[in-house]
Order: sequence, then structure tokens, then C-alpha cells
Amino acid sequence: MEENPKLTLNDFESISTNKELIELINDKKISLEKVNAKIFYEEELKKLQIELVKFQKWVVKNKKRVAIIFEGRDAAGKGGNIRRFTEHLNPRAMRVVALTKPTEVERGQWYFRRYIKELPNSGEIVFFDRSWYNRAVVEPVMGFCNESQYDNFMVQVPEFEHMLYEDGVVLIKFWFSISKGEQLARFNERISTPLKRWKYSPVDRKGQELWDKYTHFKELMYNKTHTSYSPWIIVRANNKKTARLESIRHVLSLFNYEGKSEALTTLLPDPNIISRYYRSSKQID
Repeated sequence: MEENPKLTLNDFESISTNKELIELINDKKISLEKVNAKIFYEEELKKLQIELVKFQKWVVKNKKRVAIIFEGRDAAGKGGNIRRFTEHLNPRAMRVVALTKPTEVERGQWYFRRYIKELPNSGEIVFFDRSWYNRAVVEPVMGFCNESQYDNFMVQVPEFEHMLYEDGVVLIKFWFSISKGEQLARFNERISTPLKRWKYSPVDRKGQELWDKYTHFKELMYNKTHTSYSPWIIVRANNKKTARLESIRHVLSLFNYEGKSEALTTLLPDPNIISRYYRSSKQID
């Protein structure tokens, strides 16, 4: 027997199902732990994405307006989560919003204005890859806003979100939480991978250096903007794949869409991964 058994190209060409793959791996005495995890993830993701398609049809039919905010430190997995949410959705009834820095004209406007025009229309889901909460954490940490601008935002944002709530917009606020060590590992991966290098920016380079300052403003954000009508949902995201599955489950668990009872997997998120913010909770970031 080989000292380090491996699968060859001929092996892959000879199989056509996951069952055959597992049998082949067993025959070669290769550890199944990572393989099983990968297969479980792919199968669960497919089942959950089927539910997302059903959910989107329900949103369109009932003219709902759903906005999902993805926040977190740099490299927390926001973009990867959004891609899994949107991969099989109808692009005519959903949008991804990832705004660049404000223009000179926008800097002279009410802060929320550039975001208001991106809010969902009737029968639409909008995914915000970062949001107005830039002003709660990134901007004060990096010196992109002054103290008065920050204070005004923190006073106004609960009222702004209450107006959205009263007008029927469903707002879901995710914070993807990663440890300092995991962030550093992801930064290093971005630097060493040509296809990911574009993700690494000067702001990212400051992420580790200013870790504690980010934590301070993150806690202030929770304290001032976590409300009963617009709570913060914390996702423990050191494991990217688990975070993706459980954040999708959380969204699906909030709605009674048509066909939900026929789901092929559980739609209840793992409370060890997904939780509402509360002050005494132990956090990894």
C-alpha cells in the first residue's frame, strides 16, 4: 500500500457519484474527515439555495422589501456569504450593493441619502456588502469622519431604521465575527493568491494594528443600534463554510414562505454560530 495514498486523475474519471467517491476513498484508506465535511457542505448549500429560490419567489409574489446587511471586520467573509446567497437567485428581483467612497457631492448631502436610493423596491431583496454602518466603525477608526458626524449618525440611525421598519422594509443586520489570528491568516492568503490580491487594501493593512480600536467602536455600535425592531445578528465566522450555511438558515427561518415545510434540511440556525447580540455574550472579536 502507498505510504501516502492519493486519488489520481484516472480515479476521478472512473466515478460519477459521491457514493462511488466515498467507496474509492475507503478502498485507498484515505482519511474521510475533510472529504465528508466538503460533501456535507456542498449538499447542504444546494438544499438551502433551493429554499432561497422559493423564498425569493414569495418575496416577489407578495411584494415584500427585504434588505440584508453584511458587516464585519475586513476579511470576515462578507463577500463570500453574499455570493452563496445570490448564486442562483433571479437577478431581476435582487441586487448587491457595494458602494465606493462617497463623491464630493455626496459628502455634502445627508449621510443616509446615498443608501436610501439603494433600498429594496417592492418585490426585491437587496444585499448590502457594507452599509451605512461604515460610519459606526470603519470611518471613526480610520479618521474618515469627524466626531460631530459620528455623533449625529449614532443618534439618527435607530430612528432611520425605525422608519424603515414602520414602512414595511424587513432589515436583517449581520455582523460576521472572526478572531484576530484568523483575520491575519486570511490577509496572508490574499497576499499570496493572485486572484485574491485585489481584495487587500491599505485599510486592510491597518486592521491588525487597530484591532482594539475596531473592537471599541464595534461595541459602541452594538450598544447604540441594537434594537428590538432591528437587532444585530452575530455570526461566528472563523469557519467560512459553516458561517455561510447558518446565515442562510437564519434568513430563511424568519419567513413563512410557500413550500417552506417541504425543505430537505433544517432551516433553524445553530445557536452556537448564530445569535442575537447581548451585552454579556462572549465574543471572538
